[in-house]
Amino acid sequence: MKENILSKRYERIYFQLKELLNKTDDKIAKMATIVAILHHKMPHFFWTGFYRIINGELIVGPYQGPLACQVLEKNKGVCWACINRKEAIIVPEVEKFPGHIACDPRSKSEITIPLLEKNVVYGVLDVDSTKINAFCEVDRFWLEKIVKLL
Repeated sequence: MKENILSKRYERIYFQLKELLNKTDDKIAKMATIVAILHHKMPHFFWTGFYRIINGELIVGPYQGPLACQVLEKNKGVCWACINRKEAIIVPEVEKFPGHIACDPRSKSEITIPLLEKNVVYGVLDVDSTKINAFCEVDRFWLEKIVKLL
């Protein structure tokens, strides 16, 4: 998808979410809404979901797509790298990422966005695609903006 078209789609999604997420303060409900909108409106999203840090473990939260890993091994894979670095990570080809956790072998590329509250990471938005090199800086920019709505 061309970057200009992609950016305009994200902009529409962002304003839709901004209005929808004002209805509750519950983070799980907000996560579920974000995932549902993104997963169904972004054609390159294969798996879309959140992982939350609970008692030091990374546990799956609201998601859409095929079956997810319920718990991600500590300090391994893209999600933990995102958490440990406190920054978004775009992985053009997951098979080349050291320690990648393959919950579904159809996933070929990935983007992760940390969830921060007062500079403390409490989870991650994780999106996979079946296409290699599916994510770009436009995805990163808008997904970072969207998770701030939490």
